[in-house]
Amino acid sequence: MTSPQSAQPEGGGAPDASASAQHNPVLVVDFGAQYAQLIARRVREAGLYSEVIPYSATPEEFTARAPRAIVLSGGPSSVNDEGAPRLADGVLDLDVPILGICYGFQTLAARLGGTVARTDKREYGSTHTRLAADPGTLLKGMPQEQTTWMSHGDSVTGAPLGFTVLASTESTPIAAFENLERRCAGVQWHPEVLHSEHGQKVLENFLYDVAGLTPDWTNENIIDDQVERIRAQVGEARVISALSGGVDSAVSTALVHKAIGDQLTAVFVDHGLLRKGEREQVEKDYVESTGVRLITVDAADTFLGHLEGVTDPEAKRKIIGREFIRAFEQVQRDLVEEAKASGGAPVKFLVQGTLYPDVVESGGGAGTANIKSHHNVGGLPDDLDFELVEPLRALFKDEVRAIGRELGLPEAIVGRQPFPGPGLGIRIVGEVTRERLEILREADAIAREELTAAGLDAQIWQCPVVLLADVRSVGVQGDGRTYGHPIVLRPVSSEDAMTADWTRIPYDTLSAISNRITNEVDEINRVVLDVTSKPPGTIEWE
Repeated sequence: MTSPQSAQPEGGGAPDASASAQHNPVLVVDFGAQYAQLIARRVREAGLYSEVIPYSATPEEFTARAPRAIVLSGGPSSVNDEGAPRLADGVLDLDVPILGICYGFQTLAARLGGTVARTDKREYGSTHTRLAADPGTLLKGMPQEQTTWMSHGDSVTGAPLGFTVLASTESTPIAAFENLERRCAGVQWHPEVLHSEHGQKVLENFLYDVAGLTPDWTNENIIDDQVERIRAQVGEARVISALSGGVDSAVSTALVHKAIGDQLTAVFVDHGLLRKGEREQVEKDYVESTGVRLITVDAADTFLGHLEGVTDPEAKRKIIGREFIRAFEQVQRDLVEEAKASGGAPVKFLVQGTLYPDVVESGGGAGTANIKSHHNVGGLPDDLDFELVEPLRALFKDEVRAIGRELGLPEAIVGRQPFPGPGLGIRIVGEVTRERLEILREADAIAREELTAAGLDAQIWQCPVVLLADVRSVGVQGDGRTYGHPIVLRPVSSEDAMTADWTRIPYDTLSAISNRITNEVDEINRVVLDVTSKPPGTIEWE
């Protein structure tokens, strides 16, 4: 797992290698596909420290990070296209083991003397793959017939000199190869996705047997490394933490508290966009489990005032991000006065629970698009008066949960479904008003109660309940005509929020949720189910 920085370094989503000098990274080269982050995550699952680096990095930048191995990711381009992402000359000459995946596989072939050509036999999705009689070191210990996940139009038509072909498909005669003398290998499919059978085994065979690495990166390493870095960054200054009650902010706050103790004050901003019972849970459960000093700020009037008349989702996120910071700055001023009176240290730092998916979706990866600005990344104001402490910035959600458990946080906190920082403000499609928030709160509470009663919490990653505030439909209730709003249920299953599929909830549970919402919540006369995967849809509607 990577060690995040407090700010994004130039050129992509990778933390500075100096953050964990004792763990030289496996560098994942990002050719513009979000799967680069997923590859890094899979490498961490194999127990090896991993970072992402942009394809445009120079050989000197690679060398400065002292990589133990390099993995070339997939990407949307053709290696034969003019202007396609190209690895800098000299990178492949470094004395470092290299694995190519999809576009990276074709890059290896083309740059090392093989051939890559566009054929009329494209492969997308589930593909039957057959291993050679001798599967080599890369594919050893796997069934000869297996399902892999492909996404390519070009194919390797000639392997580089000295490389042994290890696998093929009906349409692709060269689907994997290796050269153990060069400690170099590649596969045409995506081993990082769950749809590829034995994909993790492919990565581990490369890391352990081709590259000769020993797993040495654990949750304990991450915690110890971050504690050391937080103390070095903060010194004697005082710190405030943005505590929302969600998993990310809870774990980041606990991690910083472990590092600096009473120098930390947690701040919970009640922005009026919370779910039912949210504030009570934070004020009671979290403080009891951690002992962190907590200040609650009542800011609902301020947030709702600035959101009045606003319907654009990007504008909502930026307003919410800005007002969060303004609320923290007021707490900072109050604590400064307190420090003056007591002779204490100044308040200079703000802790945020920013995760890697937040950074990627906000356009923080090399060549990645800005899908939506997260309030804690693209939504921060330019005149930020704090230095950020973001100990989870390069981690995925499941990794954060593991760290939380290691820190001793209760399962009620680390196991809860993700809830966005902007809260219900981005689950109302349309203007955010007090009336609409009350409608959505009640509908959301009913959905959560029924899912819990059905024992489905562990099966669902997240279930946003969305109010289509600017949409009305005709209905009939109590023998009378109604003209109410629809509610959308968005249950999804995911590992890391980078990709997701809709969760197949039993019909009886869906019926119970629908009946209760339409019977108990005024203004709602229709409940619909969102059955879109990610991609193409994001998990949240806004």
